[in-house]
Parts: sequence; structure tokens; C-alpha cells
Amino acid sequence: MTDNKQIKAIIMDLDRTLLHTDKTISDYSISILKKCRERGIRIMAASARPLRDILIYRDLIEFDAITATNGAVVLLPNGVMEIGLSCQSGEVILTRLLSFEDVILSIETSKGLYANKDIPEWHPIVYDQFPQLPKGCILYKVLASSKHKDLYESIQDVLTDDVYYTVAGGELIQILSFEATKWKGIMRMLAYFDIRAENAACFGDDNDDIESIQKCGLGVAVANAIEAVKAVSNVITVSNDMDGVARFIEKHILSE
Repeated sequence: MTDNKQIKAIIMDLDRTLLHTDKTISDYSISILKKCRERGIRIMAASARPLRDILIYRDLIEFDAITATNGAVVLLPNGVMEIGLSCQSGEVILTRLLSFEDVILSIETSKGLYANKDIPEWHPIVYDQFPQLPKGCILYKVLASSKHKDLYESIQDVLTDDVYYTVAGGELIQILSFEATKWKGIMRMLAYFDIRAENAACFGDDNDDIESIQKCGLGVAVANAIEAVKAVSNVITVSNDMDGVARFIEKHILSE
């Protein structure tokens, strides 16, 4: 484990990690992240959220770089990198997913979120032409969920050879290109600032944080993380609703 005094970048998942369960961020956490920036420590986000849903926090947290959509979009000071699925793979996967009963489908694209039915908390464009993709867009991610177990038991049979999947919150299947992972997005961010992974601290809570927590110099799980994340972390801090990220940073990274 890296000496905490050697940390040059702090990388955070957002939902259920930095953010409270109600999606807010405390003034305390904001103040701690500001102190990090004043110390010259880079602040980076690595989230499953699309970029538009991360930028709403821009006025509160001045991120130096952002990995969004599980690594399909990386925002750097000099521009945006986009890593999508092929349209052919996307349409094959969507065709297979449509064979499952009552499946809720959505796709995250460069033109926004499309879904086969309204999802009030996401505000998608309701789209009835799956498996055909909307024209002229980059396909970042396919998402699927169902009340029926057979979707989750058979998901491996849905995939093409160029993609992988994770399950968020125990129910939301996310399918992306092998080139679009949180860890690869994090490597792109660190490379831009010429920071080695061993000098980065990573905070997370769910399956798609595991690789990053393992490969950064310091991996920290919040107390509300799933057990698989806790098992690979160097340290477990208090929960997201108790400002676990900021409390750890203040005590172990900013302290003299």
C-alpha cells in the first residue's frame, strides 16, 4: 500500500461513495476536496453516470478530469475521449435481450439516453425501434433489467466477443466495450497528468470499482460498499452518508 503522503490524485466514484444517498454532497466534503486541490492533489471522478449527470456537480467540485459511463467517456482538459460499442454488436445484443420477458432496455449514446419505456428518474427518450439503433450516434453502453431471474442467469449468452458486463446495485446490467472500463478511463486520466497509479487513491462501493481499487496505490471502500469491494480494499472508511471519503482524506491524506 502506498504511503498516504505520496498521494497525488484522488479518484472517486459518485453514487453511494462521495454522494449521500439522496445524491447531495455535504459542505464538509466540498471543503476537504478544495483543500486537496490547494495542496496540488488532482481530483478526479470515475462513475457509471453519463457525463451530463456528473457536470451538474461542476460548480461544487472542480474535477481535474472525469471518467463517465464506466469509462466510455473520458473528459480531459484538452478534450473528450469516446470509446463505444460497434453498432453491429449493439444490435445483436439488443436483439438477444428483447427475447426476455418484461425486459427494460436503455442505451446510453452520444445523443443521450434512449429506452424502450419511460424511466421517470432517468428522463430517457422513449424509443420503440430496438434492436435498431438511433442513427448518427456513438453507442456507449447497453443497460438492461428485469423482474425475472432468467435474464441474470443467462446474461453471458447475450454478449458478443467484444464486450463485458457488470451489475450495479444488484439489478442493473451494464454492457460495454472491453476498451471502456473505469480502470482504463482512470489510466487515461492519470497518464494525462503524468501520475503513476501507485500515487493515486481510489474510493468506491460497487462491482465496477473493484479493478481500480485493486490497481491504485491506495484502495478505499466506504462502509456501505458490497462485500466484494471491501475484500479487495486496503482500508474501509465510514459510509457515504457519513462523508466517508472526506473523513478518510482529512485524517489520512491531508493530516500533517
